[in-house]
Amino acid sequence: MEPLPVVGARAVDRHLLVVFGATGDLYRQKLAPALYHLVWQYQMSDRFLILGVARSQMDDEGFKSLTRASVEGISPRQTQLGEPYADPAEWCDQVLYYQSIADGGPEAFDALRRRIERIEAAHGLGGNRIFYLALPPSALGPTVEALGASGLTHSAGWTRLVVEKPFGVDLESAVGLNAMLHGCFDEPQIYRIDHYLGKATVQNLLVFRLANPLFESVWNRDRIDNVQITVAESVGIGSRAGYYDRSGALRDMVQNHLTQLLSLVGMEPPVSFDAEAIRDEKVKVLQSIRPISPDDVVLGQYAPGRVNGRRVAGYLDEKGVSSGSNTPTYAALRVFIDSWRWQGVPFYLRTGKRLGGRLTQIAVTFREPPVALFKSFERSRHQGNVLYFKLQPHEGFDLFFDVQKPSGTPQLDTKSLAFAYEEAFGILPDAYETLLYDVMTGDRTLFVRSDEAEEAWRLYTPVLEAGINPYPYQAGSWGPQEAERLLSPRGHEWTVRLPGNGNPGV
Repeated sequence: MEPLPVVGARAVDRHLLVVFGATGDLYRQKLAPALYHLVWQYQMSDRFLILGVARSQMDDEGFKSLTRASVEGISPRQTQLGEPYADPAEWCDQVLYYQSIADGGPEAFDALRRRIERIEAAHGLGGNRIFYLALPPSALGPTVEALGASGLTHSAGWTRLVVEKPFGVDLESAVGLNAMLHGCFDEPQIYRIDHYLGKATVQNLLVFRLANPLFESVWNRDRIDNVQITVAESVGIGSRAGYYDRSGALRDMVQNHLTQLLSLVGMEPPVSFDAEAIRDEKVKVLQSIRPISPDDVVLGQYAPGRVNGRRVAGYLDEKGVSSGSNTPTYAALRVFIDSWRWQGVPFYLRTGKRLGGRLTQIAVTFREPPVALFKSFERSRHQGNVLYFKLQPHEGFDLFFDVQKPSGTPQLDTKSLAFAYEEAFGILPDAYETLLYDVMTGDRTLFVRSDEAEEAWRLYTPVLEAGINPYPYQAGSWGPQEAERLLSPRGHEWTVRLPGNGNPGV
């Protein structure tokens, strides 16, 4: 396999990627395939080596076999230079190493340090290191402290640390976690990864707004009536009961994914398009959010029902869930941003498991005309002007507007202008490909800063402490009926753009 040239505006320094938790599901299902795609999409076959680290006893050949099984079945995409993908076995043989840390004690980390130094010296990597912690929360602190104690955080090159969510479980734990991280790493070295921010459609929210004056000029309280952010899953908790029953929908989805989307929709234009300027504006949005009252929150827990025509169990019947658990699997919130741009505009957030479909979308509903000139017209499926950002599936956006329908009597109909990413650009890269590439190039734009994580927890910790009981909802529905009370005082309704439907629907 001949080395291919680095192409594109951002070159990647040669480095060693050290993955802790390299025998786990995250590495096998997400990281390994993303790295395999990434190497060929950006022609980086000679840019980095991978050292897998875990407690399991395994040698280099075993790790190569594990990784090869993870990438052999994936479908190659067209690369920038039209080059074919490497044979998985050949790629694994050239870039992969493995080191067991057994009990994770000081001697194990000393051995890890020596192994890293040998690999770097043999391949001339210059001491550039990425430590990716694909670990459960309980293992995060001990691993970071062991890295610091072993001297691995200091080298002749640069060092970067990638931390998976959750970033704490409440405000106190988030502050403690950041203090622990800062004891071994400087903030610019830390990349807190939220895979939602790696989606091309999420990144395009800013481009859509700021590169198109048509939309930025109406992106305010004078023209927008309400904003709804929905992250719906049709699946249950699967094998995650051990984690999920301690976390619930607020910790698992709202504090991170939905709040990230909220901040991107609500932020002011940054002074420049660099990482710190964008992250500054996101933090300002969180600081401007009005304290969330228990009256602004409805929680739910799925009961037995039917999803896609199949009978499914309720949450309390899932394997590993505590008897009588009060953990919410659904959360709906009404949020206000007290700023000049958004004063008085409600943002409705909704997420849940075992809902009526799988989708992530943002619905921006514009105000009705101040004078109803066409009130005498008949209306067919009238919804007004709604802009839907479809983040998954079928990524793109739809803008709904009214037209006069040719008929014997004046009649309004709602139609849409639609854009689909896959039709325009082909298959989009996986979020982990985007984020891994950003870590390799040192771009922190799409990663969560310490003050951003703490501000998010500052918002939701009082809600968690309020002890709000969840309402039951039937699996396959769109959540408990009680969630309607968040919208009804203003005459609003929950709305989603369902795949295959010609018009918005609930």
